[in-house]
Amino acid sequence: MKKRNLKLALVAGVLAVTAISCKKEGCTDVNANNYNEEAKKDDGSCTYDVVDESVVTVSSNITSNTTWEASKVYVLAGRITVTSSATLTIEPGTIIKGEVGTGPNATALIIARGAKLMAEGTATSPIIFTTVADEIQPGQIASPNLDPTFNGLWGGLIVLGNAPISADAAAVQIEGIPASDQNGLYGGADAADNSGVLRYISIRHGGANIGEGNEINGLTLGGVGSGTVIENIEVIGNQDDGIEWFGGTVNVTNALVWNAGDDALDTDQAWAGTMDNFIVICGADTDHALEIDGPEGTLLAGHTLRNGSAKGATASELADFRSSARGTFENIYFFNFPDPATDGRGDFSLSSGSDITFTDGDLMFSGLEATSPAGVILADVFKAGTDVHASEVAAGANTVGADKSVFANWTWASVANELTDF
Repeated sequence: MKKRNLKLALVAGVLAVTAISCKKEGCTDVNANNYNEEAKKDDGSCTYDVVDESVVTVSSNITSNTTWEASKVYVLAGRITVTSSATLTIEPGTIIKGEVGTGPNATALIIARGAKLMAEGTATSPIIFTTVADEIQPGQIASPNLDPTFNGLWGGLIVLGNAPISADAAAVQIEGIPASDQNGLYGGADAADNSGVLRYISIRHGGANIGEGNEINGLTLGGVGSGTVIENIEVIGNQDDGIEWFGGTVNVTNALVWNAGDDALDTDQAWAGTMDNFIVICGADTDHALEIDGPEGTLLAGHTLRNGSAKGATASELADFRSSARGTFENIYFFNFPDPATDGRGDFSLSSGSDITFTDGDLMFSGLEATSPAGVILADVFKAGTDVHASEVAAGANTVGADKSVFANWTWASVANELTDF
């Protein structure tokens, strides 16, 4: 039996192709069926490649029904689209890793209009989207080598549908995807459109920049319809927003965003669904826990955010309602935000016409609670008269907010003990 030396290497967190050297004159080992003649060494030894079959590189669009198995790690080698009429099924516990890249080389998984993503993780086997720099293995929840603050190491997950949006056209191009890629279109006339099922999914270290000020969100929902099921979502360390809605009618239940580089939850273009039960953990670079924008076209629908808890950070604001925002915001608890007198942070503000929609009753608040810094009164935090819908409470004495139990054990935030204050 010939002696062989197997060399394993981790390259950016992904098991690399294994180089095997065989000592044999002429390098004619019959088992070396992928022997590389050009790589033959001066001493007569040879090298050949053995592919690790547990790692699957995805380098082209998915155009037919496909299943990704939990026994394998899938590496996105570029911007990968599940095209119209195709369904991608992802088994519970599967890990998907995006190659590092920016600009046109930014990696992302796009579910185009007319396609479906059936990604149904479980509380014991969540589906994890992360970067190739992450050495996480199946069965692990926390990354063994990356901090939860690392961001921009790949793109993100983008789901696009045919539901109505409020924009300058019935269908427009989603941000973060070049205009040349027609798979980036979203919007239509089907409010009940179905883009699949997303359950127990953790999305990490994304937000790659494709151009000046144009990053990819952790989870982007563009024109997604109410036939789509989205439950139990975690987004960690994204360079841009955690979750952003662009119109559509989809409802989301149980979402957690930790260390967003811009806004944790961002809504645009008259999204008409409900976000029920959410936790925001602001990081050092988080701008707003909530950034709420209004219509950009003739559709004037509003959405609902309820039963949420938001923990602030030094540079974060509670919320900014802009562009004549519409909707209902109820039973939300805010704490650990800075004094608004310091650099204009730490407030809950109305701007760009949202003061008018508030006065007219198209923007409504109820059951807001806050634990403010010492000496700060509610009117300092909750601007433009919104303080009448808010109450000051002692730390931990809130009567509204999120149910954190639904995030236990399967989220990185939970196993990292980031939920003890909630």
